[in-house]
Amino acid sequence: MDIKQKVEDIVARIKNDKGIAEKFKHNPAAAIETIVGVNLPDDQVNAMIAGVRAKLTADKAGDLIGSFKKLF
Repeated sequence: MDIKQKVEDIVARIKNDKGIAEKFKHNPAAAIETIVGVNLPDDQVNAMIAGVRAKLTADKAGDLIGSFKKLF
């Protein structure tokens, strides 16, 4: 399984589906397993949670920087 690609897929799904976004906020492991469709070992789920959170944070920071650039 390509974790990086799965993280990208999960992030896209979270951004486009408010229900999944809420589920990720309250129970990230369950949300990821719902998206992937498989019950994963804890180490893989934890790696994906960390990757998704990092990607979401980076995307939000990028959006914020883009907004500031538009002001100037």
